[in-house]
Amino acid sequence: MLGIKTAVSAKSVVLMLVFILIITLLINKNSQSLMRFMVGQEINLKTADFNQYQSEHYDIKYTPVDEPYVKLIAGSAEEAYDTVSAMFGLEPGSRTVIVVYPDSNSLSQSFGWDKDANAMGVYWAGSIRILSPREWLGEQDMSLHFTREGPMVHEFAHLMVDEMSRGNYNRWWTEGIAQYVEKKTTGFEFSSPFAGGEKVEYYQLKQLAKKFDELDQSIAYWESLQAAEYIADRYGQDSLFNITRQLGQGKSLEQAIENTLAIPYTEWEEDFYRHIANEV
Repeated sequence: MLGIKTAVSAKSVVLMLVFILIITLLINKNSQSLMRFMVGQEINLKTADFNQYQSEHYDIKYTPVDEPYVKLIAGSAEEAYDTVSAMFGLEPGSRTVIVVYPDSNSLSQSFGWDKDANAMGVYWAGSIRILSPREWLGEQDMSLHFTREGPMVHEFAHLMVDEMSRGNYNRWWTEGIAQYVEKKTTGFEFSSPFAGGEKVEYYQLKQLAKKFDELDQSIAYWESLQAAEYIADRYGQDSLFNITRQLGQGKSLEQAIENTLAIPYTEWEEDFYRHIANEV
């Protein structure tokens, strides 16, 4: 039987383990930057034949059919940049790529989603992907409706949560902040799932954190906004951003809420549940 015998010293093993540990720590420390780089490369590859338009803060990629709408998108995006950055007291560290997809199918395919997925915009790893306004708006008053009802403020707010928290956030937190910022900025909000007088239902926040996409989306989004508004109304709007800054320092959401609101997390959570149980 043929065999190869090698001698590996204890010193070599230790050095190898140290090397693996260093690489692991570097990846963990720079996971957000690494993810953004990888997603950016994927976008560049998949949109290599797209046209490109540059505004002050964005690189907008689009297909020829959406040429007439690029300046509308750029204007709305720049308006969102100014307004949302001012609310956060922070600007992104680099230019942002916006990819305009000509139809819902191509937007869904860019993420590997089911073709029937319904979304006007998605933020992911430093980039914003949107559905062409041509697909869901008529030509009349398109500019007005796209600015108020379109995805730019909402998705840019997601980007700012990612920036400020350095990628350390859960789904309900970013959805709550994005909806809060959108409502404050444009006045838009989704209809309450209980607007017809139905009994209010809600999830435990730990459920939202772990299984957001598996839950009733109308309730999950509504509850996320309720949490953000509850904090802003009771403790001040700046509390939302102070909590997010603490996430960027490596704190858990529970720790960040306790530190910012000066109340035990479990006490705040129970107060919040009592609050939304009385919402109509």
